[in-house]
Amino acid sequence: MDMPPLVLDRATGRPLAVQLADALRTAAAGGVLRPGDRLPSTRELAAALRVSRTVTAAAYDQLVAEGWAEGRRGAGTYVVGLAPAGTAAARRGTPRAAPERPAVDLRAGSPCLEVLDPAAWRRAWRAAGDRPPDPGPEPGADPAFQAAVAEHLLRHRGLPAAPEEVLATGGTSAAVAEVARLLPPGARVGVEDPGYLRAVGALRAAGVEVVPLPVDGDGLVVDAVPPGLAAVYCTPAHQWPLGRRLSAARRVALVARARAEGWWVLEDDYDGELRYDVAPLPLLAALAPDVVVHLGTSSKVLSPTLGVGWLVAPPEVRTAVAAARTATGTRPGRAGQRVLAALATSGDLARHLRRLRRELAHRRALVVDALAGAGVPVTGDPAGAHVLVPLPDRAAEEAVVAAAAARGLAVDGLARHLAGPGPHDPPAGLVLGFAAPARAELRRALPVLAGVLAERGRPASPGGDGPAVASL
Repeated sequence: MDMPPLVLDRATGRPLAVQLADALRTAAAGGVLRPGDRLPSTRELAAALRVSRTVTAAAYDQLVAEGWAEGRRGAGTYVVGLAPAGTAAARRGTPRAAPERPAVDLRAGSPCLEVLDPAAWRRAWRAAGDRPPDPGPEPGADPAFQAAVAEHLLRHRGLPAAPEEVLATGGTSAAVAEVARLLPPGARVGVEDPGYLRAVGALRAAGVEVVPLPVDGDGLVVDAVPPGLAAVYCTPAHQWPLGRRLSAARRVALVARARAEGWWVLEDDYDGELRYDVAPLPLLAALAPDVVVHLGTSSKVLSPTLGVGWLVAPPEVRTAVAAARTATGTRPGRAGQRVLAALATSGDLARHLRRLRRELAHRRALVVDALAGAGVPVTGDPAGAHVLVPLPDRAAEEAVVAAAAARGLAVDGLARHLAGPGPHDPPAGLVLGFAAPARAELRRALPVLAGVLAERGRPASPGGDGPAVASL
């Protein structure tokens, strides 16, 4: 086995054998050496530490006498002593019970892996593996990835971008963090509220002040954007999590203000390919490439396993991002880029998107029909992989989430998507995802959820202690 660093100090006057025994004992107590690990032979260890074999043999004899190790005839010396209870090693060595998973996960944000063709997935990874390894870091992107994304954006999102204008990212949140680090410390960035909290976290971690902005049925309320911002982050094609599109009038107004006031629009197009009522909506980046930083990701249409997204932005932004990557040695991994490029080149990505749209449209219909039968309304555009179930107040929202969990269903309330206190009053509701479970699981779960919503998704009665409760 590979031994941990063992330091012997010849200037202390302590016998080297004692020092070595102490070091090995500490490694075993700390969990670096574990029961069953085979120690090097006394000859090998003596040569590695540049001491006599007498030293290593004496140290091993001491550990055997104490019960930390045992010699096995013809096989060598093995660690047998256990770490004392309560140490970090003991906690690591004792497997923790895995947290109990919900029977069905109806939280939004996960991809629909049931329609991902395993054979296509394997082919893409094999094709990526056929490429030779990179000789050095590349701050921009793999050329094949750039070409694939440029074609994807043109075909599926109507954005004409040259391959060299595409930068690879580690995903939307990583891209938001990179752009935020280009802003001066303390810069103010507006975000939709409710909105995508990982982007909010990335902004705050970069030292940016987050300014919550209200959203309504037409998306981001542009008139509520205060002056003095450095950027506005939004999800115009399918607002996360309310599920509405940014109206045409507000798109024009947002771009006009960005140009007039000198700030960027960070356009998160997390599931823009997944519209199944009309053609995918035009991108803000196509309307105003001079002020819009377009962000895309493979996580919602394929899998977070790839860990890859893309950025198309004005030249000064791309140049600054690439320079920061070169200066810090950071860059997105190339493996995911190559897999996505292979999927696109083979045509498997386009085929997958067609299957995915059909499947999600079918699942959304299942959700709407099941809840409508219980008298529960559903809002949100026919797009993506989630809907919003409006609820009368926060108490009803909390009651629904808790009651669903008691029945084995994991669901999210809108409260979990709030950026923080703000001047507006965000609505209450349930953000219901339908992509993660298998279709059979979804069918079983929907009647249960409909019952929970019918019982608990209404306001508390006047003078009562909470929502009316009925047993399922």
